[in-house]
Formats: sequence, C-alpha cells, structure tokens
Amino acid sequence: MLAEPCALRVGVLCALLCALLCVPVDGDLDPVRPESAMLKPRVMIAVLARNSAHSLPHFLGCIDRLEYPKERMAIWAATDHNLDNTTAMLKEWMKSAQRRYHYVEWRPMEQPHSYTDEWGPKHWPLSRFNHLLKLRQAALEAARHRWADYILVRKLESDSVAPMLESRSLYSNFWCGITPQGYYKRTPDYQPIREWRRLGCFPVPMIHSTFLLDLRQQLLSCAGMFVCNKEHYGFLPIPLKAHQSVEDEEESFTHTITEALIDHHIEPSEFVFVPPKPQEKMGLMRGGGDRRERMLSSLAALGVEVTITNAIINDPYSGRVLTRGEIGCFLSHHSIWMQMVQRGLQRVLVLEDDVRLEPSYVGRKRMQVAQPELSVDGVNNLVEADYSYWTLAYALSLNGANKLLSAQPFSRMLPVDEFLPIMFNKHPNTAYMSHFEPRDLRAFSVEPLLVYPTHYTGEPGYFSDTETSTIWDDEAISTDWTDPTLRKLPSRATFAPSLRTA
Repeated sequence: MLAEPCALRVGVLCALLCALLCVPVDGDLDPVRPESAMLKPRVMIAVLARNSAHSLPHFLGCIDRLEYPKERMAIWAATDHNLDNTTAMLKEWMKSAQRRYHYVEWRPMEQPHSYTDEWGPKHWPLSRFNHLLKLRQAALEAARHRWADYILVRKLESDSVAPMLESRSLYSNFWCGITPQGYYKRTPDYQPIREWRRLGCFPVPMIHSTFLLDLRQQLLSCAGMFVCNKEHYGFLPIPLKAHQSVEDEEESFTHTITEALIDHHIEPSEFVFVPPKPQEKMGLMRGGGDRRERMLSSLAALGVEVTITNAIINDPYSGRVLTRGEIGCFLSHHSIWMQMVQRGLQRVLVLEDDVRLEPSYVGRKRMQVAQPELSVDGVNNLVEADYSYWTLAYALSLNGANKLLSAQPFSRMLPVDEFLPIMFNKHPNTAYMSHFEPRDLRAFSVEPLLVYPTHYTGEPGYFSDTETSTIWDDEAISTDWTDPTLRKLPSRATFAPSLRTA
C-alpha cells in the first residue's frame, strides 16, 4: 500500500487484496503457479512514508482491520527525510507487526531530514523522484524474491488495476485522458466514473497512488491500466502545492478524516501511540446515537471538546400541526439560548449532528432567490443572511440570544427553522412575522457556505427527527416528507422551483 509521493495516503482496500487481479492474455506466458485450495494468496503490502505522523495511525489502522489472514500477508516499509515523528511511529507499529504478519522488512533512513535541492517538504525535485523510484524497485524485488503472490504497490509498468479512491473534490487516482506530451487531458468520461454513475472496471491511460500486481507469472500482457469503482474502496487527500507545509497537509488530512467518518467507522491503529489533540470547547446538540458518535468523532479529529445538549425528540411546509419532533427540536434550541443568558456566555456555536464540515468552517439551507444576498461592506465572504429553512449550524451572540428569548416564542411556537428567519425579518410569510416584534436580530452568513448536510432529502441514509414524527395533538397521525398527499403552503411552494441547496 504505497503512498502518494507527498505523504502516506489512507486507503480502505480490503476487497482489493482478493478481488482485483491483473488478467493475462493468451500467448507465450510463463505458467502461473497454482493457488492452494486451502490457503489464501500471499500478499505483500509496501508502505512508503514521509512526514506522515498525522496520517500514519489511521492508515495503519486500515491495514490492521483488513479482513485477510495476517499469516498470508507481508509488510515492506521504508521511510526517510522526515521532519516529524514518522520514523518512530512506524517503527513502533512494525515491532508489533513482526508477531502478527508472516514477514516484515524495515528500511528507515534517519538522516538527512530533507533533500538538498528541495524548497520544502511538499516540493518534488529530481533527486526525490529518483529516490522514490529506487524504493519502488526495491519493494518489487523483495516481493518477487522472498515470498509474495501479489504486491500492493504505487506504480508499475505492466497491466495494473487500481481501486478508485475518493477525495473532497473530483480529484481521484486516475485519468481518463492524456495528451501526446503526457499531460492530463479533461474528458467527458471522467466524472461519471468518479461520481459512481458508471460502475465497473474501465481501461484508462493513467492510474496512480495504489495498485495490485499479480507476481505469480514472469510476464504480463501490456494491454493497459484499469480503474475499478464497484465499491467505495477508500480516500486520499487532495495534493498540496510545492510551497505548502506539513502543517497544511495535516489540516487537509483532518478534513479527509471528517469526510470519511460520514459513512465509515475509522479508528487509528491500537499498536501506535497517538498523543491526544489539545481540545477547544464547543456546544453540540445531541441527536440519534449513530449520528452523535459520528459527530463526536469528527470534532475530536478537529481538536474540539464539546458540551452535549440532549435533543428533545418525542410545519408550515404542509400546513399541518407541528410534529413532536419539531417541538422537541425547538425546545432544544430554546434550552441553549436560556443557558447562554443564565451563564453569561458571550458566544456559542450550535451544530446539528448531521452537518458535513467544510475545510474552513456556519451553515444553513440557502435559497436561490431572484435577488442575491447583500455583501457586508469591508468583509470578504460575508453576506446578510436571507430566508433559510434548514438550520444546520449557527453562531449566536449573547445579545442575539436575549433577542430570541424576548420574543416569547412559546406563546406562538413555530419550527426553529422558521422562527430564526422571522426574527431577522426575512421570512416570506408576513402573517407569521406579524406575531413577533421586534424583529431586529442581525443575521449574517459566509459565502460560499462552510457547512453542508451529510445527506440531502431523498438520498440514501437521509433521516429527519422532525419530518418523520407524529402530530403533536394526535400521536396516531405520522408524517413523512415522501407522503405525496402533503400540501405545501403557498409561501413555501413559490420558492420550491428555485431552491438551491448548498
């Protein structure tokens, strides 16, 4: 499992160890050594790591959790030119690997800490390319001469198959087009594969970062390279620029982890000591168990210590009576405002447990209305917030909390997603707004948005505590956003065709 050139990358590649094999063609090929009917094929994983102390524990944790017999696996690891604790961390894991894996080979280089001709740790001078090529060749020779049937490597020259890896953008570990000069070429084939709209294994002109090679024959066909996206195999960070630092890469990797935690349970290796991150305090509204655990794991990765507020879970969109979920949600937010005033907290950040954090993160569901939101003079990326009915996250000042409480919302209760835009005088329904005075809450938003939902309405995995609840005054009546009989209020229906979720 070799890294991207700049650092070790995380890849959850269990299925590949058994499933993705290079396919020989008829011709003058050496005979393939038959596999045992009782034993799994022998696999060597090659690991190259440089300045990877921030990602190494999670990467090694992925190897630990591979559903493959450890006695049929070998580890070949090399590290060099480190400015951080990569060497000691990898050595610690390799000591435990000696007892668990069939064979391990350890190639550390303590000095020097950098290449003489590099600008910084993310720069790739010719000397670094040459050194990496030598390491790849050494790993391949070790796999051939010692033991392995297969090797999971970063690059090879014959037929190769790669798992498609995910990132926070369209970036992945394959190209669908290449120029005659060998540069990347944009093609219409790339995005359908990257977004899983086309599933399968596809021939491509370039793959990088992770490959599986069959070593049981001396000669492979030269038919080309393939990328497979039949499963969600793993993740890789977006590559950094030459002038960026190890600290920049650590921040990028942190957001890769928070993205992976949306659908996967990821833990660092138990065989590596990971020093705890300094924690900053924050408030979190408590919801469902799985979502709560995902949110806590994400915030821990970001170095945030949270105070959990229990959500009370037991709309105007359809003209119906409020559901128990909507009332419980409002009471939860109201409790936070009360705590702010009682404890004199100057500011809080409230996060729902279904947020997807962006690299520089405050969030809501933005409406694409005819008039764009007004920019705040003198402040980049800040606008005066317009109507929104999906409250994902918001920062609130003590003055703002006092204004919300002074409106006495319990006497005319609405879903909190409707109440907040009323209080900053931006709700499309004037009848609702007429019940609340004064409406002088000041609301701002960043542009582009910094928080998104983990799942949008209708997507697999989408769940709502409020919309799939029961009517407050009749528990026999349940609600569901998929119910075709629900009637939209005119004020909401007029916005529906122009909705833009962000």
